[in-house]
Amino acid sequence: MKNKIVERIKEEFKQSVDLIVKPVKISAFQTIYIVYLESVTGSNKVNDYILKNLSLFSGLKQKKLSDLASLIPSPNTVILKNPDEIEYYITNGFTIVIDNKDILALETKADINRSVPEAATEQSIYGPKDAFTENIQINLGLVKRRIKSHTLKSTSHVVGRKTTTMINVLYFDDIVDMENVNETKKILEQIDIDGITDSGTIAEYFELNSHSSFPTVYKTERPDTVATALLEGKIVLLVDTSPFALIVPAFFGDFINPITDNYSKPKNINFLKILRLSCFFLTMIFPAVYIALLNFNPETIPTSLLINFAMQRSEVPFPSIVEAIIMLITCEILRESDFRFPNSYGSAISILGALIIGEAAVSAGIVSPIMIIIIAFTFMTSLIFTDQELTSAIRQWRFIFLILATLFGLYGIVLAMIYFFIRITEAKTLNKPYFFPLSPYEKNYLHKYLIKINIDKEVSRSPMLTHKNITKQRRNKV
Repeated sequence: MKNKIVERIKEEFKQSVDLIVKPVKISAFQTIYIVYLESVTGSNKVNDYILKNLSLFSGLKQKKLSDLASLIPSPNTVILKNPDEIEYYITNGFTIVIDNKDILALETKADINRSVPEAATEQSIYGPKDAFTENIQINLGLVKRRIKSHTLKSTSHVVGRKTTTMINVLYFDDIVDMENVNETKKILEQIDIDGITDSGTIAEYFELNSHSSFPTVYKTERPDTVATALLEGKIVLLVDTSPFALIVPAFFGDFINPITDNYSKPKNINFLKILRLSCFFLTMIFPAVYIALLNFNPETIPTSLLINFAMQRSEVPFPSIVEAIIMLITCEILRESDFRFPNSYGSAISILGALIIGEAAVSAGIVSPIMIIIIAFTFMTSLIFTDQELTSAIRQWRFIFLILATLFGLYGIVLAMIYFFIRITEAKTLNKPYFFPLSPYEKNYLHKYLIKINIDKEVSRSPMLTHKNITKQRRNKV
């Protein structure tokens, strides 16, 4: 006699070559069915956990699947009340055991994970070397390996009608502002989409109302960065199949000050903090300043240098703005090709292309040597920042400064700077001001951005992130 539940599974997965349905006769009048997908299920686990223990089940007087659950040494056993739940469990590596209308799901996931790697996009000399993988349980373990506290909470959410992607929301319930947690869960619950394949898709939903081209969700592959953010009162989202965790809220300064600053002495790192902030503005305005001075305020340039510039540009048929745009677009193409090429020869190709194109452009009289220097310095300052969303925002603002400088000179740069600060101060990250702690000003969090202080003086968390547990450490008077 056919089992209706088994027939339903066969119908739903009739085009799936990896579906295995194994009937096992327990007695003359009882047959149970073992159902699993061999692509996501470990066959050796099915054999060790289930098939080898069916003899124990057949020896029971009252053969119920609830009794079988206590006999099988599976790490996770779930009794299903609704057949609609079968699809979720079977596609997540569970083996389904069916006896008439009784359904039992046993975890037998295949080991298709890679080992814990080193950080690739956020490398550092000091600090931990491990990084997240595509397995959400491994990622959660890397976080809990660092934080051993029962106040670290982890709630589970499933997003995606087709992918049913697992998302874990992590926070300290004795530190975090619960309004932020509720807002995070509300955003996740409102997502109704066919599939989630990476954490970047989730990040887009958190950035819908940010009103900024700059990233407002911090993506990281480093567990130590996640642990530090949690201790500050932030919220972390781990997305299954993605090696990048999401941190909210994320402020502007988080993107220009990496976690590795915490592993160096304040006296040694403060110079680098100021240098990074200077490079951020230089990479946006440097070509614009050159064009403004050359076209509108040449009297500010020393005469000998101005004559040298004029001689270099005497054979160039284009105005300086066209020169700058040509070289900026060329460098962006080289940068993109560097991302797309395999690591073994990607950098070599981009360096070779830059040398050849730059030399050929100067020899052909398309651009002047000084413009090559200006654009090269611009891109050197941008290489300090590794976040791709941040560099894309910088690229957008670089062209805004360039166009206004071409139209109005230094006055245009001032207008562009005013517009920049208006846009960035009105931006939001999880309903918090994005330009915090500069606007609004807050001393404790500012030390993470501009001036690092001695660790014994970092005694308080920011009131922007929490109100119920401000003190991080207590200073002992010696």
